[in-house]
Amino acid sequence: MGEPKETAAAARRQIREFLATRRARLTPEQAGLPVYGGNRRVKGLRREEVATLAGISVEYYIRLERGEAAGVSESVLDGINHALQLDEVERAHLLDLVRASGGTRPLRVVATRPGLRPPIQRILDSMTTTPALVYSGRLDILGANALGRALFAPLYADPLRPVNMARFAFLDPAARTFWRDWPTIADDNANALRVEVGRNPCECDTDLTALIGDLSTRSEDFRTRWARHDVHLHTTGVKRIHHPVVGDLELPYEATPLAADPGQTLLMYTAEPDTPSADALRLLSSWAASEQPEDHSTRR
Repeated sequence: MGEPKETAAAARRQIREFLATRRARLTPEQAGLPVYGGNRRVKGLRREEVATLAGISVEYYIRLERGEAAGVSESVLDGINHALQLDEVERAHLLDLVRASGGTRPLRVVATRPGLRPPIQRILDSMTTTPALVYSGRLDILGANALGRALFAPLYADPLRPVNMARFAFLDPAARTFWRDWPTIADDNANALRVEVGRNPCECDTDLTALIGDLSTRSEDFRTRWARHDVHLHTTGVKRIHHPVVGDLELPYEATPLAADPGQTLLMYTAEPDTPSADALRLLSSWAASEQPEDHSTRR
């Protein structure tokens, strides 16, 4: 019975922290504001400067930064988005929090299936030359094909199930060797989890709450990133991996949400033709066929 109130309170707290961190990262010069003198006691923009840029009163902006977002209009949100120079993911994150805080818009429910539908697993298995997997908003690996399991073999070495990308990145020392750009990967994982919390800001998702609690308790690197309230999602790019069997790979990737399964994302890797990475991927495919890594996508 108390869940809606708990959700609203959690969302209001996150609105406060999100707006404050967005304001702190933006300098007057970046916002196109004149700077008089060199004695600014506030890091980033002042509240009154954000209010001016957003075209609202200072009092109203202060209320919003306190998390009092009930009834906020689209035009006000647009003004804040513009003032704080929010990107599309940040705008969506703020809107999710406003909805959950008791605003006029209905809360969007994110329904993440506990597992992978059999047709999706069959599609994964049919992709024999492409490492592929499906992960949840919590960054749990819900299913993968043989080449995907082979590529991510170090993640599957953890006996805890389901395999979780953030848990590996922050708690397993092997991650810093496996991910050749570990700081970027760590940022990406923390940012993706922050997006997921914004979609469902109450603590009723016990698995998500437990994961973040575990990471916060055991990893200073995670705590530092979590405090930034950064939200970003990357749907394409290149991952640089050092695999314990085949060595270094540079693999372009594409990530696409599964429309019929909210909260699930299909991730696919490939290699540029006629490159050492393509050779390494072929070698990995042979190793996967001989080793036949077991799929450990179920919970323990």
